[in-house]
Amino acid sequence: MDGDQARKLAGIRMLVLDVDGVLTDGGIIVHSDGTESKHFHVQDGHGIKLWHRAGGITAVVSGRTSGPTEYRARQLDIAHVLQGQLDKLPAVEGLLRQLGLGWEHAAVMGDDVLDIPIVRRAGFGVAVANAVSELKAEADFVTRHLGGHGAVREVIELILKSSGRWTALMERYER
Repeated sequence: MDGDQARKLAGIRMLVLDVDGVLTDGGIIVHSDGTESKHFHVQDGHGIKLWHRAGGITAVVSGRTSGPTEYRARQLDIAHVLQGQLDKLPAVEGLLRQLGLGWEHAAVMGDDVLDIPIVRRAGFGVAVANAVSELKAEADFVTRHLGGHGAVREVIELILKSSGRWTALMERYER
């Protein structure tokens, strides 16, 4: 990790996640009754729980509105759920203002062009491995893991390890 990346990571207090393509693999199963299902990765979920235990804040922001997203956010104690946000920039700016945080405190993860404005402004902008090339060009970091397959956990570990918080979190599992 270079000095610039370490400096950016040191100030991160909030994780802003796109849903479809970041927390999920981007696939949506539409059932015959009109309901839908999504596939979330358990390691990403546990990573979010670890992030919260370390004092981090999580928000999800999605261009779509979906019941499974709301349900999964509740399971993971994600208090800030912004759905139906085709223009994500004002939504995230409003949340940052409400929480008294600046863009430099936010790590933002995305996968598609809709995420470019918020990834570009983030203190640490992340594109998942299978993101579109236009977003990867704007990101500070591109994950090794695909969206919906551990990319969120990868970034959480990177942030927590760079700030020295990972070891203390792991002590509870080493007993």
